[in-house]
Amino acid sequence: MKNVRIIEDITNFIFVEDKLEKADVIFIPGGSYPELPERAAQLWKAGYAPYVVPSGRYSVTIGKFTGVKSKADTYRKDYATECEFYTDVLQTNGVAPDCILQEDQAQFTAENARFSRKLLDAKGLHPKKAIICCKGFHARRCLMYYQLCFPDTELLIAPVEGKVTRENWYRTEAGQRRVLGELARLGTQFTPELTPEMAEAMKLG
Repeated sequence: MKNVRIIEDITNFIFVEDKLEKADVIFIPGGSYPELPERAAQLWKAGYAPYVVPSGRYSVTIGKFTGVKSKADTYRKDYATECEFYTDVLQTNGVAPDCILQEDQAQFTAENARFSRKLLDAKGLHPKKAIICCKGFHARRCLMYYQLCFPDTELLIAPVEGKVTRENWYRTEAGQRRVLGELARLGTQFTPELTPEMAEAMKLG
């Protein structure tokens, strides 16, 4: 396949990864896979940030936490929320309980960012730099929403790769649905955010 620019462009847009630096907080948008909080725990233990913010209640479309999607033999508890699950993974992997700031109400990505901002504001924490641990194909949309909610914070993406990666997403129907679905949601979800006032503030209008 010689003409792959469209694949490369989509890949580079969706799959974001930054060189990590010491930050003030590590965010983890909600989900059912332990690999995200495990990565956050590694970063916390390495001294990248003093606090970790696991966020999530459960999917708004399902209405309950559907269970652990991998490593269920390790994480066996009956979790009520994504936040409770993430917190258990973090503590199991060595994160001190008083360094975990729990947000357990968010039901989708926009709320992960919005409610995490409310939580930090209530605690008087205003991060200058933050790390986001998220799935690789979810990186751009996470970055969009956290940027909207933390406009004065430098955000760094620490992606966690699963079955769908930047190298293989276009090779399977499942990968295409994941990535092109993200591309579509980015357009529809960013449209109401890009007001004339925001465009002016961003010096685009």
